[in-house]
Amino acid sequence: MAEKKAFVTGHPIAHSRSPKIHGYWLAKYGINGSYQAIDVTPDDFAAFLKSLGENGYRGGNVTIPHKEAAFAGVSRRDHAADAIGAVNTLWLEDGVLWGGNTDAYGFAANLDDHAPGWVKNGPAVVLGAGGASRAVIHALRERGIKDIRIVNRTLARAEELVHHFGADVSAHGAAAVGELLGDAGLLINTTALGMHGNETLAADPVGLPGHAIVTDIVYVPLETPLLAAARARGLKTVDGLGMLLHQAVPGFERWFGKRPEVTPELRRMIVADIEAH
Repeated sequence: MAEKKAFVTGHPIAHSRSPKIHGYWLAKYGINGSYQAIDVTPDDFAAFLKSLGENGYRGGNVTIPHKEAAFAGVSRRDHAADAIGAVNTLWLEDGVLWGGNTDAYGFAANLDDHAPGWVKNGPAVVLGAGGASRAVIHALRERGIKDIRIVNRTLARAEELVHHFGADVSAHGAAAVGELLGDAGLLINTTALGMHGNETLAADPVGLPGHAIVTDIVYVPLETPLLAAARARGLKTVDGLGMLLHQAVPGFERWFGKRPEVTPELRRMIVADIEAH
């Protein structure tokens, strides 16, 4: 039987941990398949998309800076991709190139895993108004959270998301974060603040109520300054690694025909890789 082929593409792409995740599952389930990282420049991306079928690929993942170009370049899109405005997963179905977005699924599945019952914990404060914020807001709305407060240094960008998502979403400048936390049950960082090399505290969780859950989509380091400050207060925290692991599940199932599990062993392997670099 022919090898089933998939990929991740970005520019640069060498840092991606997706080949390790998918490689682990291919080995675990004994599937004759491959998943490789392919560096494609923005200028070459449209031609790359057109060549997928003839190069034997069933599909693949798309990361920075190609998510918006993938959104424009596919023939059909799933509901999540349309709502978020970006594509991170590609697949060929009857010769038609589809684009999906699994970031919202990955975000919600990570919280399901590590903070069951989190959906009862609204209102939610979302730090940041970029592409990752769109995925998080979509996930929150899909799960029925009715009060989503976007905080961004540039208020106009947060207001764009209110215009995009409509009801349940409000926009606020950075100065408002303290008062917004008083009754919030969820605090979510979607910015690069706290990422390795940028160890700024994204927001001070001191104003949150005791039942609040704090999560960060950054996973290098695993415990960001925000999560450390929240843990010191005794709040429930969820790191961002699970989002990376869970968002990989739907794509693997489409390309290789098996729905994989996110296991503690897989997490340990990726944590070891993070700590080694």
